[in-house]
Amino acid sequence: LDAELLLAYALGVRRLDLYLLHDRPLREPELGAARELVRRRASGEPVAYITGVREFYNRAFAVTPAVLIPRPETETLVEVALRRLRELSEGGEPTAADLGTGSGCIAVTLAAEIAALHVLATDVSSAALAVARGNAVTHDVEQRVTLIGGDWARPLTKPVDVVVTNPPYVTSEELVATARDVRDFEPALALDGGPDGLGAYRALLASLHAATRPGATVLLEIDPRRAGLVADLVRGEFAGARVSFHEDLTRRDRVLEARLP
Repeated sequence: LDAELLLAYALGVRRLDLYLLHDRPLREPELGAARELVRRRASGEPVAYITGVREFYNRAFAVTPAVLIPRPETETLVEVALRRLRELSEGGEPTAADLGTGSGCIAVTLAAEIAALHVLATDVSSAALAVARGNAVTHDVEQRVTLIGGDWARPLTKPVDVVVTNPPYVTSEELVATARDVRDFEPALALDGGPDGLGAYRALLASLHAATRPGATVLLEIDPRRAGLVADLVRGEFAGARVSFHEDLTRRDRVLEARLP
């Protein structure tokens, strides 16, 4: 699969075209370009960073080493958020915040799927915000996605109805041992959740008190192995919060939903 994606990129064609044009001889410049891409992939560089694009929720998103490569698991987070936002839309115009937006794939997708929705998107990385801004423009939602520099919900000046976030949840020890594609190329800031993988959850939950309306919904992508621990953190920060879980395609708890009091 990687080889096909890279060859299609080198030739400027669709992956399908490799089969439709399978008997076309390649010129030396084309072979040279393909070999260089294969060399980069062999060194561990992810395909998404080589091509600069990753598909997410049926849209193409620009990615650079400044942002985490969007994962299929995060589409579950988007689906849960869309259901909740559509429910709220029946009684008005809800507002949403995507905390730690990275490439902007969550914020842009929400805005693209719900025509009147305005999304506030925060990130501490100016380089990540630049990537997110480009993706918002590409998908024609730049007027409804407001990008703000800062840590989690702290930059927000008005409370929102729905918070969506995919925080770092890999432990520092796990990150050292993970595949080199991830460890050596993707931003540690978007991956390292500290010694227990929960550091980012503590910080973002603490930042939510002034940034959420009464009864707001908070949606967190989680490591299924630590679902109970994250739930305890939510209940400890927001007494009376109603917590539930949503499974991904592998039938594992991937999204924690908290209805705040």
